[in-house]
Amino acid sequence: MTESKAVGRDAEAVSRFVEHFAAQLVEAGMPRMPSRVFGALLASDTGAMTSVELGEQLQISPAAVSGAVRYLAQVHMVSREREPGSRRERYRVHSDQWYEALTNREAIIKRWEDALREGVTSLGADTPAGRRLAETLAFFEFMESELEAMMERWRLHRDKTFGQG
Repeated sequence: MTESKAVGRDAEAVSRFVEHFAAQLVEAGMPRMPSRVFGALLASDTGAMTSVELGEQLQISPAAVSGAVRYLAQVHMVSREREPGSRRERYRVHSDQWYEALTNREAIIKRWEDALREGVTSLGADTPAGRRLAETLAFFEFMESELEAMMERWRLHRDKTFGQG
């Protein structure tokens, strides 16, 4: 049974949610098709769908599904898994997808910090540009330390609220 035909589901309400949530992700900078695919996965009871199911629900081509899933996998928002006894892949969103996405951003922030440190050295810490880069570096260092502490608080809160994850 496909997600759109799941018992007790109003397919129109599901579609409205998916499109509305996708629009919010697009507004935040995520490409449109990955936003729609992510919304569909998030709204599915199992959290997993095949390419065919995604294409049918969203009325998009297999190529559009493939490109969207590739993007979502790169930013750690979905994973790929094989259907048992089949060569077909299922794409899954996990309950900790936001945590994983933010953790991935932490690695990006570290790379930005390295580049900014190099920029401060190259431009000179006493120049206007060097001071601007130093302030940007301090901001990212601050955000990184706050993010680590916040993620630890989230893990404790999640375990308390939803049980051991």
